[in-house]
Amino acid sequence: MYSKDQASQIRQAFWTAFGQYIAPQLSADGLKTNWINYKTGIKHLNFKMQADNRSAYIAIEISHPDAGMQELIYEQFKELKTLLHTYLNEEWEWQLHVTDENRKTVSRIIKILPATSIFNRDDWPALISFFKPRIIALDEFWSVAQYSFELFK
Repeated sequence: MYSKDQASQIRQAFWTAFGQYIAPQLSADGLKTNWINYKTGIKHLNFKMQADNRSAYIAIEISHPDAGMQELIYEQFKELKTLLHTYLNEEWEWQLHVTDENRKTVSRIIKILPATSIFNRDDWPALISFFKPRIIALDEFWSVAQYSFELFK
């Protein structure tokens, strides 16, 4: 078991390594991008990558505090589901109004990588191979789809 500081340092080392690995990759629009803190331009709408001691996930996360607004944004994604899955080239799990790790209600479109640990450096290549193509695919999707979400700005 790691102390809080050690765990924080390992997490930071992983995300720094991932950031350096993906940094040369330009966005679909040809721009330099902060892939780890990807900005959608829509408040309460994030592309989130998370890893812990048991699994990892990448998600489109809708965290609007108003459940009705959260559902409207989620429904807009459902309208674009075929397009999204074309870019992702795989099915993701759709979760309306679930409780996140901070006990807040969010909605997610999520892909989970089970049985991996950010604390095991031997898992880092698998984690990077999991995150990289999916965050790039989300960016390609967002490059086309973002205009459908203008009303939520």
